[in-house]
Amino acid sequence: MKKLLILFLLPLSLAAQVLSPVVQPTADFDAKKLESIDALVKSYVEKNHLVGAVTLIVKNNQLVHYKGHGYADLASKKPMPADAIFRIMSQTKALTSLGILQLFEQGKLRLDQPISDFLPSFKSPRVLKDFNAADTSYTSEPAKREITFRDLLTHSSGLDYAGIGSDKMKAIYAKAGVPSGLGDNGTTLLQAITKLGTLPLIHNPGEKFTYGLNTDVLGCLIEVISGETLEAYLTKNVFIPLGMKDTYFNLPADKGSRLPTVYTENEKNEIITWSPTFRGINPNYPLFKKTFFSGGAGLSSTAFDYAIFLQCILNGGKYNGKQIIGRRTAELMVSPNFNLGNDDYGLGFQITGEKTANRKMRNKGSFAWGGYYGTTYWADPKEKMIVLIMSQHTPNSHGDYQEKIENIIYGALK
Repeated sequence: MKKLLILFLLPLSLAAQVLSPVVQPTADFDAKKLESIDALVKSYVEKNHLVGAVTLIVKNNQLVHYKGHGYADLASKKPMPADAIFRIMSQTKALTSLGILQLFEQGKLRLDQPISDFLPSFKSPRVLKDFNAADTSYTSEPAKREITFRDLLTHSSGLDYAGIGSDKMKAIYAKAGVPSGLGDNGTTLLQAITKLGTLPLIHNPGEKFTYGLNTDVLGCLIEVISGETLEAYLTKNVFIPLGMKDTYFNLPADKGSRLPTVYTENEKNEIITWSPTFRGINPNYPLFKKTFFSGGAGLSSTAFDYAIFLQCILNGGKYNGKQIIGRRTAELMVSPNFNLGNDDYGLGFQITGEKTANRKMRNKGSFAWGGYYGTTYWADPKEKMIVLIMSQHTPNSHGDYQEKIENIIYGALK
């Protein structure tokens, strides 16, 4: 009888690890209070502060809220579907970080190993000393040490961002032809990252946090170490095992209708459509056939697919009976590795620190990040909760709706 009971319960325990796309009622929230999310987002849409959004909440491995609000396209008044496919931009970073940590587990690299062992152009890095804005010429001096994998995972390498970084480094990267990673760049990932390795750093490795092309370099390292493209590697080792069926670098044409329109604002803070030439990013890039895969920004995905990934990390690297990453490695991903002041940065996520937790609703140890076009997420291990708020609108002068949704969610907890 005992053996029969174990056999009966085993499938149930495995099934409990799999998120169902069907919303289930839960006693963990005051349902009436949670409904305030709908009213809040509706008010922002009606005031022309937001075109549309998708909100999702998972509590105790169960989907308890999953809705589309407003419009996927304002001109046609097309409703925003819950399964809309968003350009998740920097939400790509945590998935690429997971990929490199899988290779770390296999003994292919050490976290504090110099990346020049795999990418020789990063040998003997130099730090920017003087910069002449008139002609973008510069001088540099030797860095105190080399860049390591941990530096890249924590954005403390001294690499900056093409397109959105400091004025000095944007100019240097542009002159050298180093791309941000989106669209057709006319180069390969290895060529671009090799060029990046010859350029100066904005500061010494490990000195401070600078948001930059770190995860794009990690994506290139995955390609060099695994011998596969980043697209092939993540599809085989992450997306397929987890059942992430709507996550792509190259979005299939038959799913293109699920992409919401991208919006920005004019000088009067009025919502306007993002043009194909604005800031050098054509919003149709998910549909362009590409072989250059940006590990820092190139993916498109749904709120539900991304929740699966976050649930895997909350589960200690396990989902649907598959150990995607080791339990201890998953713990390292969400452990403080670099201090940001009130918060910390783990190996791919920002970690809520005690000071922030004492001032806001999110609990200490929650791990989070977001994407340039208006997507954001966090997972709260204490509450066993995942939240995603997805839009395609940047900059958004009324982006405070995201913090208000967070306050509603925690206020609705019983």
